[in-house]
Amino acid sequence: MMFTPPSDPKSAEIRETLATWTEAGWLRPLDWAFGRFLWTEAPDASPWLIMAATLASHQLGRGHVCLDLASTLEEPALALSLPPEGIVPSDSESATPPSVPAEVFKGLTAARWREELNHPQLTGDSEGSSPLVIAGHRLYLRRFWAYEQQVLSQIGQRLQPAMPGGQPPDAYEISTVLTALFTDADGNTTLDWQRLACALAVRNPFSIITGGPGTGKTTTVLKVLALLQSLALSDSKAQRPLRIQLAAPTGKAAARLTQSIASRVEGLDLSTLLNAEQVRNAIPRIVTTLHRLLGSRPDTRHFRHDARNPLGLDVLVIDEASMIDLEMMASVLMALPSHARLILLGDKDQLASVEAGAVLGALCQRAEQGHYTEVTRQWLQKTTGLLLPEAMIDPEGTPLDQAVTMLRESHRFTASSGIGQLALAVNAGNAKAALEILNTPPQDLLYLKLGEKAETAFEALVLDGGTSSDHPEGAEKNVPPRVGYRHYLNLLRTEHRPQADASPEDWDGWARQVLSAHDQFQLLCAVRKGPWGVEGLNQRIETLLASKHLIKKQGEWYAGRPVLVTRNDYALGLMNGDIGVTLAIQDPGQKAPVLRVAFPNYDGDRLIKWVNPTRLNDVETVFALTVHKSQGSEFTHTALALPNRPNPILTRELLYTGITRASRWFTLVNGGTDENLMAAVGRQVLRNGGLGFQESKAACSRQS
Repeated sequence: MMFTPPSDPKSAEIRETLATWTEAGWLRPLDWAFGRFLWTEAPDASPWLIMAATLASHQLGRGHVCLDLASTLEEPALALSLPPEGIVPSDSESATPPSVPAEVFKGLTAARWREELNHPQLTGDSEGSSPLVIAGHRLYLRRFWAYEQQVLSQIGQRLQPAMPGGQPPDAYEISTVLTALFTDADGNTTLDWQRLACALAVRNPFSIITGGPGTGKTTTVLKVLALLQSLALSDSKAQRPLRIQLAAPTGKAAARLTQSIASRVEGLDLSTLLNAEQVRNAIPRIVTTLHRLLGSRPDTRHFRHDARNPLGLDVLVIDEASMIDLEMMASVLMALPSHARLILLGDKDQLASVEAGAVLGALCQRAEQGHYTEVTRQWLQKTTGLLLPEAMIDPEGTPLDQAVTMLRESHRFTASSGIGQLALAVNAGNAKAALEILNTPPQDLLYLKLGEKAETAFEALVLDGGTSSDHPEGAEKNVPPRVGYRHYLNLLRTEHRPQADASPEDWDGWARQVLSAHDQFQLLCAVRKGPWGVEGLNQRIETLLASKHLIKKQGEWYAGRPVLVTRNDYALGLMNGDIGVTLAIQDPGQKAPVLRVAFPNYDGDRLIKWVNPTRLNDVETVFALTVHKSQGSEFTHTALALPNRPNPILTRELLYTGITRASRWFTLVNGGTDENLMAAVGRQVLRNGGLGFQESKAACSRQS
């Protein structure tokens, strides 16, 4: 049906504005197509309703679950993807730029806008099937409103001290096992948050363990699982271990957790447990992706496991939970059996998921202050022997508060660690302190301000991790050096490659060396477009490496090309976020070497998954990688490149996430000014949605 909107002046003005915003790249074509569709279905709809619906669709693409009318009017510029990411179409210098939101919304109040949204065909509340749902001052697309309600309802049902149909856990039994698991805590009067987290995770069918890098989230959850298995195996009625699954949002995150868990399980001190070996053997070592766990079905957003076909497990642990979007969280909760426990691990201060919803951040809003009730404090004292401070007690604490633990001591970054100090300053929004640390950096930090010698300094960073003067003298023993991309590309030289007649195991071993070396350095960036975005930096780095004869770029595919999978490929067993390196290997059936992309193999016995490049349709070069795509990864030396102009996408969450991808060395490359950096530290991401404190409190009270 042809789109013919109402001809009144205001409707014509709004139509022209939305069309111009779309042409400028400030709105997605999808958003305006949705608005036009609604106007076609309901020609009598208010133009302000069509404006709100189009913006609600646009907000989903920017990570928000809904359009918040009040906050949109308070900060109109945040309603759109404004420049410098958007590009104003201009065939001539005299072209008139589009009106900015502040001009369009001038004189409009939230109350009046809310009245304009009423339409029996297009908007409604919890009942009905209207495409849009109004909830207070928020406008949702109905599907995302339904996801949010499912998450609130499912979590609310699990926020009870006892499992459905079961008995509360016995404090004495828990205390006995915790004493065995924390043998080094005897006589320690400091507040052991790992021990408290174990107790709270066992007390609640739903729990969250959050904390920054190196705070021991993985170690803590393994002790939680040991505690749960010990209690299950000592239960005369059950007499079987719990069925436990470990999962992560991406293949990279799943691989990292798999690698760290195996050795840690063997290293757990269970010597004082009566059923020590049974407990150890009952803790899983393999981590899968959420898509594999739920059973992805190609070309559909639905999964094999759902409410009608629930997962066969008793406990589900999800690592890197900050990366889980609202739709995925709803899918997980709906597929979880009613008796099963859910434990989320993650850093609440990291960037939220690329898709809509900041689930972990919203659920952990009050984690730092605690908000534990007196009943919880007494229970924790019985089970752990530790007494929570008075400042963390809140008579009005919600059931959700009692299920969240924040780990507070980093074991990776010491007090002298520049990475740790910088991450803390950025996370606290202390721009002055962050700049002071960068201008007088400790050994593990490098602040590269690109001035007249920009090209030389940048080349040295990309090739070797910096100039010789940037490499600290007297580095600690067994600490890997600060390197650049030359480090892994050197392994592609003839003298490091297996012989032509080498066995498959030899080629696997070499590929694993290359992949490990590639993980020693990664350049991250904040944006995709422009000279300091993914597209510009990848081209710039390819040209540099070719000029140094480190790669031979002859077409799209060449030996040494690192690629990122951007879309799940179930036929190849590759997931969005997987990173591989293109290598020239000797195929038994070929006379000359052939190109194959080597990926870490997360399933099966082979170390490496070899893929013919012609089969890879959704990949991109990743000499430069966005911070969003780097989540769940860790690199020995991480460099973060900031654009040369102010950009609203630069936030403290993005900086913090980029900084904490580094395990030993971090370099900040500032293409702009110190003022731009300080503004980014002061800018915080606040995603619109209804998983905040008040909504969670209401959901919990409905379950009581």
